[in-house]
Amino acid sequence: MTSPAPAPAGPAQRHPHRTGSRCRPSCPPQPGPGRSSPVPGLLAVTAATALAFGVHALVPALNPSTVAVALGALAVNVGLHRPVLHVGTHVASHRLLRLAVVLLGLQLGLPQLLDLGPRGALVVVTTVAITFTGTRLLGRLLGVPPARALLIATGFSICGASAVAAMEEVAGGDEDDTAVAIALVTLCGSLAILLLPLLQHPLGLDPTAFGSWVGASVHDVGQTVATADRVPGALTTAVVVKLSRVVLLAPLVATMAVSARRRSPVADNGRRPPLLPLFVAGFLGAIGLASTGLLPPAVLHGAQNLQGVLLAAALVGLGTGIHLPTLRRTGGRALLLGLLSWLLVATVAYAGVRLTGA
Repeated sequence: MTSPAPAPAGPAQRHPHRTGSRCRPSCPPQPGPGRSSPVPGLLAVTAATALAFGVHALVPALNPSTVAVALGALAVNVGLHRPVLHVGTHVASHRLLRLAVVLLGLQLGLPQLLDLGPRGALVVVTTVAITFTGTRLLGRLLGVPPARALLIATGFSICGASAVAAMEEVAGGDEDDTAVAIALVTLCGSLAILLLPLLQHPLGLDPTAFGSWVGASVHDVGQTVATADRVPGALTTAVVVKLSRVVLLAPLVATMAVSARRRSPVADNGRRPPLLPLFVAGFLGAIGLASTGLLPPAVLHGAQNLQGVLLAAALVGLGTGIHLPTLRRTGGRALLLGLLSWLLVATVAYAGVRLTGA
C-alpha cells in the first residue's frame, strides 16, 4: 500500500496584518476585494482631524496633535479601526506625514536662523547632541531595541513626530517602534505645555530666557508655540530657537544613514539603506525656497496651516498603531526611556540658557 501523495505546496501562510517586514496589530492587510481602497480610511482620518481641531478650538490648551494621536489610539483599542480603514490610515501615517515634513521646511529661512546668534546656536547644537547621544546610551542600558531607541532619541532631540518620520526609514525598525516613539514625544510634549510655564518663575527665567528654554527643549513645533504662548514675550524667541533645532534634522538623518550603510551595505530586502530619504531632501529644498524670499507671506501662512492639518491627519493614522496590549508587552522600558530623555533635554537646555545667557 502506497502512501498518499503529498498535497501540492501552496503559498506560505502570511500574517493577516503584515506588509513586507513590518507588522503591528493595525498594519494594513494585503489588498483584497473590497479592502484595497484608501478612501474609507482617509475619510475616517479627515473626520478625526476635524474633530481634533474642533476640540482644540474649544480647549486651546489641548494641541491638535495630541488630540489626533489620542483619537487614533482610542479607535484601535475600542475596536473601531476596522480592516476596511487600514489602507487609508496607513497612507495617512506615511505619505501625509512625509508631506508635512517637507512643508515644515517652508517655515525656515536663513534670515530667521541668523537671528539666533552664536550663543543661541551653541545652546541648540549642544542640546541636540547631548540629548540624542544620551538617549541612545540610556536605551542601550535599559535594553530598548536599537531602532526604537534611535527613533525616540531623534524625536526628543529635534522636532517630535516629524523627526521620527524622517528617521524611520534609516532606523529600519517596525511600525510598533514608530508608533511608540511618536506616542512618547506627543505625551511629553503635551505635558510640557502644562508644566513648563509653571516653572518659569521658580527657575528664575525672564520671558526671553524662557522662550529660549522652551525652543531648545520642547519637541514639536506646535507644542513649542503652545507652551511659549502662555508666557507673554516668550513666543518669538521660542520659535526662532525651535526652528533652528529643526534645521539639524537633515544633517542628523544623513549622518545616521551613512553609519547604517557602513554597518549594513545591503539590507535584508537587497537594498542599501538610503543616504537621505527623498522627502528629507524635499525638506531641504523647501528651506532653500523659503530663504529666497520669493514666496509671499500669504503663501507661507497657507503652507504653515496646511502643514499643521497634514501633521494632525498623519498622527491620527499613527495613533492607530498605539495598541495597548502591545505597549504593555513591549513599551515599559521605552516609556522610561522617553521620560528620561525628556528630563535630559529639559535639563541640558536649561543649563545652556543659564550659562550662555541666550
